[in-house]
Amino acid sequence: MTGITYEDFLDLSYEPSDADLVCEFHVEPAADMEIEAAASRVASESSNGTWAELQVEECVDLSATACDIDGSRVTVAYPDALFEPGNMPQVLSCIAGNIMGMKAVERIRLLDCRWPEGLATSFPGPQFGSRVRDEIFDAGDRPILATVPKPKVGLPTKEHVRVGREAWLGGIDLLKDDENLTDQSFNPYEDRLTESLAARDEAEEATGESKSYLVNVTGPTHDMLERVDRAAEEGCEYVMVDVVTTGWGAVQTVRDACESHGVAIHAHRAMHAAFDRIETHGVSMRVIAQLARLCGVDQIHTGTADLGKLANEDTVGINEWLYSDLYGLRDVLPVASGGLHPGLVPELVSRVGTNVCIQAGGGIHGHPGGTHDGAKALRQATDATVAGVSLEEYATDYPELAVAMEKWGTETPR
Repeated sequence: MTGITYEDFLDLSYEPSDADLVCEFHVEPAADMEIEAAASRVASESSNGTWAELQVEECVDLSATACDIDGSRVTVAYPDALFEPGNMPQVLSCIAGNIMGMKAVERIRLLDCRWPEGLATSFPGPQFGSRVRDEIFDAGDRPILATVPKPKVGLPTKEHVRVGREAWLGGIDLLKDDENLTDQSFNPYEDRLTESLAARDEAEEATGESKSYLVNVTGPTHDMLERVDRAAEEGCEYVMVDVVTTGWGAVQTVRDACESHGVAIHAHRAMHAAFDRIETHGVSMRVIAQLARLCGVDQIHTGTADLGKLANEDTVGINEWLYSDLYGLRDVLPVASGGLHPGLVPELVSRVGTNVCIQAGGGIHGHPGGTHDGAKALRQATDATVAGVSLEEYATDYPELAVAMEKWGTETPR
């Protein structure tokens, strides 16, 4: 193999094989460059090329191929042998690494991936996936419900636990730490874990329903493994990981530890918008969700289908991919969160279905009657929606829902 140049990485007649990882990019070339030249550089830099013409005596052919261009959309096929099986950081260093900063492109965004069976099944996928609704809870046909005590940081352990108890007693299934609550002095991990689980047990006995706690184990990897062990020892069915900020290699390590304990993983996507907020650059939430599924989380935030406070994103399309068949790997339960309240539940369910987790923070704790009434209102809205009864009609018999409807109606917050 001699004389390797950028042009060798462009072949619009190439048909990707079933073994190729096929990635779709949005590419805006630099001002002085044609799309074909930019596409060839993307394929080169993300596989085995460089800016200078190479004279190579012997080399395994691991070249990626820019094989289709449609306007600003560029398809690149990567040979399977380019990747180390089961190593997500290495995969991303190829397909979303140096190319994000190349001068040859003004903007570039990784939009979607088609994962070949060999590479996909080198990852474990979820341990439970959407089966958590049946194996951990007894929610029947309704979505499971979650909440985060608000404010998300600053509550002492005693108050955090009180809020959680009120939410569980009001009908919430899951109490969840938020992304920036880990092991701070005002609310230490160990105290919060043990005292919250004691309150969970009380709530289960009082309601006759299964409850659980998404305790945030995010931290340096060795700390996360210790926290997973403690959560399992205390009988917690879940842990929560900030998957983007902690890194995919750490997520893979935590996934292995969780399997040894039979513990599910809730993925918080904090920092995702640093990659997907600009629609023409970075990495799409669709791809981030794919990475999370392969690495083995059981549920992940995917947005509110434009109903909440967060920026527009393809929640429905992402959810469909998370449910889809992927060579026998389990699915992932989507979590709808960010500015939700009882009045939005019917439209949310009409858009995303019932095989989801609905999480509300301010939409519970901001209820005029407090957390307990707010939790009851969200549960009432969910029960009414699943039963096919309008919220207005249902609220005539449930004052907590009536108060929530009076306060928020069906308005979308910002």
